[in-house]
Amino acid sequence: MANIISDEIIDYVGILAKLELDSEEKEQAKKDMGRMLDYIDKLNELDTQNVEPMSHIFPANNVFREDKVANGDGREYVLANVPERKDDCLIVPKTIVG
Repeated sequence: MANIISDEIIDYVGILAKLELDSEEKEQAKKDMGRMLDYIDKLNELDTQNVEPMSHIFPANNVFREDKVANGDGREYVLANVPERKDDCLIVPKTIVG
């Protein structure tokens, strides 16, 4: 393991993540972080010079489509039996919370 994580780094990351770790958890976190950084170093060894960057793993063509109303909103059906209405709105009594 080439990346050695210090106690100060674990304490700082714990503060940022709002975690309280005991000594066993700190040791395990140090090992885990070291392994993650080793893996990132291994990935950095790959030649990515001619690899085109991408934002999605699948092609995303025409992701924006026009909205079309399929079944309507049923407004007239909903407002058919209301006690009181004004235009297309339901009128409700005022509620005062004190």
